Formats: sequence, C-alpha cells, structure tokens
Amino acid sequence: MLQQLEGSRAMAVAVGLCRPGVVCAYPITPQTHIVEDLGEQVRSGRLQNCDFINVESEMAAISVTIGSQAAGVRSYTATSSQGLLYMMEGIYNASGLQLPLVVTLGNRSIGAPINIWNDHSDAMAMRDAGWVMLFAETNQEAADLHIQAFKIAEETCIPTMVCVDGFILTHAYEQVDLPSQEEVDDFLPPYNPKMQLDLAQPQAIGTMVPPEYFMELKYEVHENQKKTVAVVERVGAEFRKKFQRHSGGLIRSYKTDGAKTIIVTMGSVAGTLKDVADELGDEFGVVSVVSYRPFPTDALVAALRNATNIIVLEKALALGVGGILANEIKLALGGSGQKIRSIIAGLGGRLITKALLKDCILAHDGDPELFLGLRHDCVNSLKK
Repeated sequence: MLQQLEGSRAMAVAVGLCRPGVVCAYPITPQTHIVEDLGEQVRSGRLQNCDFINVESEMAAISVTIGSQAAGVRSYTATSSQGLLYMMEGIYNASGLQLPLVVTLGNRSIGAPINIWNDHSDAMAMRDAGWVMLFAETNQEAADLHIQAFKIAEETCIPTMVCVDGFILTHAYEQVDLPSQEEVDDFLPPYNPKMQLDLAQPQAIGTMVPPEYFMELKYEVHENQKKTVAVVERVGAEFRKKFQRHSGGLIRSYKTDGAKTIIVTMGSVAGTLKDVADELGDEFGVVSVVSYRPFPTDALVAALRNATNIIVLEKALALGVGGILANEIKLALGGSGQKIRSIIAGLGGRLITKALLKDCILAHDGDPELFLGLRHDCVNSLKK
C-alpha cells in the first residue's frame, strides 16, 4: 500500500513485517527514528511476540542481538558512524559465528572532526568484517532491502547490513509502497535456525581456536561469502517477481547499452547521476552497486565491458590511498586497459550538485583522482 512516510519509519515498518523476536535499541543520529518506531510498534501491539530491549551502549546492542540470535530468535538492531565502530568486536564475532542477524546502518561520517552528516566512511570501515552489505538508492529500496536481508542472512548464515544514507534517506519523506503482512509472510518463511543454543544440551560458541584450525574456519567464511553472490541475485529476482519492483540483486544499470562513459556509484547519489546522464546524452550511463559485499565482480565486469571511460564516484576515502570502490573495480577489471577515474564526493555531507558532477565527468585534465567541490583556498590556509 502506498504511504507518504519518513524513510526511517518506512524501514521500521518493513522490519516489523519481518516479525523479529528481538529488537535491540540504542540511539545515535541518524538511525534513532527507526528503533523508536519499532519500539512504538511493540508498545502498541502492532508487532507481537517481540522483545524490545533498551541497552546502555552500541556494544551492548550488538552483544544482546548476537545472544538472542544464537538462542534461535530472529534479531535486529540499528546504528550509525561511531556507534558502528563501538560495535566492531561484535560485528566481526557475528560473522565468525555465522549468525544471520540484520543491522541497519544509517550512513554517517566518522570523526575527527565530529560530523553527523552523510558519507560512507562508517560502512567502509567494516567492509572486511564478513557481512553482506546492501546499499539503497531510495527509501523504497531501503524498505524492500530489509525484507530481502532477513531472507539472505538466514539462507546463508551470514549477517546482513542494509546501508542507507543518513538524513538523505532516513529523514526524507517519500511515497513508499509497503507490502501486507501476508505478502511478507509468504516471501519470508518463519525463522528456522541452523544452530541454536539449548539449555538441555549446553555448548560453547566463540571459544578460542588454535592456529591449527583458525585459517580453515576463516577460509570457510570466505568461501561462504563468495557463494552468497548467487543468493543475493536470486533473492532479488524472487522479490522482483512477487512485488513487481527491482530493488535488490547485485547491481543496477541505467542507460549503459552503447554508453562510452559509465559512472559507478553506491547509495542515494545514483539518482542525481541518472539525471546528469540524461542531460549529457546517450554516451553516458550509470551503474549502481547494490551488493557491495559480496562484491559483484562478474556483474560489474559484464556491465562495464564496452565502456572506454569509467568514472567511480564514492563517498569514502582510504586516506593516503584513494577511492576504495575505485580500487576494487580496478582489481576486478584486471588488465582490461580501460580508463578508470576516481571522484571522491560528499565527505561529511558536502553538497553534490549536478553542475559540479558535470564539470568533473567532462574534465579531460588527465587527473585520475578528483575531489568534488574541494575548497583549495581552505586547503592552502590549513597549510600555513
């Protein structure tokens, strides 16, 4: 049913429709409205058979979520920025223990200096933690990806993170088509844990492993992550067939047939880039990465095969190295010889305009790395 909702509330409704048994809540901007709405769902009785647990920190939130998931309960929490970093030990533990919990990440920059606005530095800090990581372009996709996330996580035993741009999506009011409870129940079966702690048969999990076995366990998680590419693609196709919306899968291509220049990105900025591609003409297309982890190597190679000029626009930076997504695409393309340029944009919520994008996309100065809208006067003053 179509509703005009704040993005956070649309995501909360979608999570509630997935019937979690535990929702763990600790506030941090810009994700707070999500868990607030879930708390109201539990209080009002709209979300039944669910324990809504307020905790004293983000580390407690992920710890309680891990514990409840290990006990065989579908579990969920949400966080942002420094809150995710505080969870870091638990984030790694959840994947190592193969617990299929779901987390919403309201993407926000990481200090210092302190900044509450959107970029992708928090998600990129966890890119090697062994989670599935899905990026939403719109609030419709954000709601839909949560429903898919529970299914992906529970089929693969890999925890799944849905990344949504803070404020740009979480606080924006858009028209969102939310499915009925019956439709979600038909798509997402009741949780049937593959591993469950049982008081009648006590066991320990997450215990110390000596060198003789540690590498093999990590190898198993690595291989499982690679196999998940097919699951993410299939679940996205199943969702599209049932709900008539293409909001999942690995990547999404726009105007790439015949395009000589293709811009690759993640998240909400893809919408602006599509407008820019329309204005620049048929030689320009856009590829949006939905599944950043597992990395869609084969899908990207196929989508970019005929492009002579590839531009990667991303909201994160590996300090001293450059664009994270750009470097991963370079690895994926190997020795293809295709020209790849990197544009770092939107750090700390810096405005991304169509005019700035056009200037960077059309630039022919040979610079392989550009910072969109960088204030050189400010940089020069800091050097003094």
